[in-house]
Amino acid sequence: MAEKRERKALKRGLSALMADVAPTPPAGEEPARSADIVVPVDQISPNPDQPRRIFQPGALEELASSIREKGIIQPLILRRDPADEGRFQIVAGERRWRAAQMAQVHAVPAIIREFDDTEVLEIAIIENIQRADLNAMEEAAGYRQLMERFGHTQERLAEALGKSRSHIANTMRLLDLPMEIQTLVQDGKLTAGHARALITAEDPLGLAGLIVRKGLSVREAERLAKKPKASAPKPAAPQKDADTRALESDLSAALSMGVSIDHTPGEEAGRITIRYKTLDDLDELCRRLTAQGE
Repeated sequence: MAEKRERKALKRGLSALMADVAPTPPAGEEPARSADIVVPVDQISPNPDQPRRIFQPGALEELASSIREKGIIQPLILRRDPADEGRFQIVAGERRWRAAQMAQVHAVPAIIREFDDTEVLEIAIIENIQRADLNAMEEAAGYRQLMERFGHTQERLAEALGKSRSHIANTMRLLDLPMEIQTLVQDGKLTAGHARALITAEDPLGLAGLIVRKGLSVREAERLAKKPKASAPKPAAPQKDADTRALESDLSAALSMGVSIDHTPGEEAGRITIRYKTLDDLDELCRRLTAQGE
């Protein structure tokens, strides 16, 4: 019974929860849903488990300016604070809450939902994945969290998020890259296209450094990643001593065939190779070897 409830919660988490975390509509458009209530900003607390820890001041100021001019278009999603029934906790919309305070807005429109801690974390991850400024590594980490923590499959994520399964699979492959490369992607020094090209490179770290130093395009990076690595030169064959070369010459003259003697260094064993040009030469060689035994 508990397992059935868990499966039901997961299904709700990816369908109904996705509807609650809809992207903010463009400026000038009416919100898709009306707010349940208007809540004073000082009665709202951020989600302590919010995966997003960094809020860019410039982006917040831009949103604050929009709020001063047009107000908050998309309501926040809140729940009753588990530690204080008289307060609310943010489920989705922390950027709007922070920007509203910068704009000196004292109350915000909100939709109240009853979510447990697991659902709140799931929504927070989904909301982060939908961010416009999300870098590829953050996106990949979000997909992995949804799959590992909540049991979602790539197919289910693709359907719910409106993305192709191959996009989700290829994005998650970036998590297999060395941490140095992942950091370059997070810092904006490499694009997602560069990172995908590095997945199949024989020396991803070396190629990543070259891309950054020379400012290579994604196409140039892909071409270099496919370029086969130069094979190591074969070790030179050991030089034969004068006695061995003289013996090869004598046997070649006696048989009228090419003879090669390869002596194993440091041992008494070796190999003689006799090269014939025609079947008649082979018959002659066999005759001579047989005659020696008669």
